Amino acid sequence: MQRVMLVEDDARLAALVKEYLDEYDYAVDVVTRGDRALEHFRDTQPDLVILDLTLPGVDGLVVCRQLRQLSAVPILILTAREDSFDEVSGLEQGADDYVNKPVQPRVLLARLRALQRRGSGVASSDIVIGQLRISRENRAVYWRGEEVAMNGAEFKLFVILADASGKVMSRNAILVKMRGIEFDGLDRSIDNCISRLRRKFDDGGAERIKTVWGEGYLFSPSAWE
Repeated sequence: MQRVMLVEDDARLAALVKEYLDEYDYAVDVVTRGDRALEHFRDTQPDLVILDLTLPGVDGLVVCRQLRQLSAVPILILTAREDSFDEVSGLEQGADDYVNKPVQPRVLLARLRALQRRGSGVASSDIVIGQLRISRENRAVYWRGEEVAMNGAEFKLFVILADASGKVMSRNAILVKMRGIEFDGLDRSIDNCISRLRRKFDDGGAERIKTVWGEGYLFSPSAWE
C-alpha cells in the first residue's frame, strides 16, 4: 500500500479523491493548509504527494519547493490554475507532474502510477536520510528544508560519511577517498573538518557524526530524523 499526502483545501474534492484512491490500495492523508504540509510530511513520510497550488497559510508553489528540498518524493500538482506560468513555475520548483482540475479519477490514478514507475529515479543520485538531503548534482546539502553552506572539502567529506551511513569509517579510509593518501598518524585535517560540520548542524554532542574511539567516525542515520 502506497501512502499519499493530499494537500487540498476543497473538502469535497479531497473526500472524492481519497475515496477513489482508497479502492486502489492507496492510503490517503488529507492536509487542508499549506503551512501544515511540511510538518505532516516529516511525520508521515508519504510515498507520493498530490498538491494544490491555491492553499491557505502558504502557497502551493512554496510548499512544493520546501518538499523538494527535503525529499525526492514524487509530487503531482493538481490545481485549477490554468496559467502556463504557474505550470512552468511548478515544474521548476520540483514538481514531477502538473494536472489541471477538473480531472477524471482514472486519469489521476494513471498519473500517480506513472510517477511510481519512474520511482526515485527523479533524483537517484541524491542521498536522503530522514530530514537530510544531499544533492550531488547541485553540490548542495539541505537540512530540515534549509540549505547548509559548505565549502568543497566539507561537502566531499560529508558525502563520504553519508554514503557509509551506519558504518564506522577510519581516518585512513576517509583520507584515501578524499585525497588518495593514507593517514600518517599526525594529519588532523579530517578531525577539524568534522568539527566544522558538527557546528553547522548544532551537533556539539557529536550525536549525528559520532566519534568511535580507536576506530574512526560514524554517520548515525537515526539522528537525522
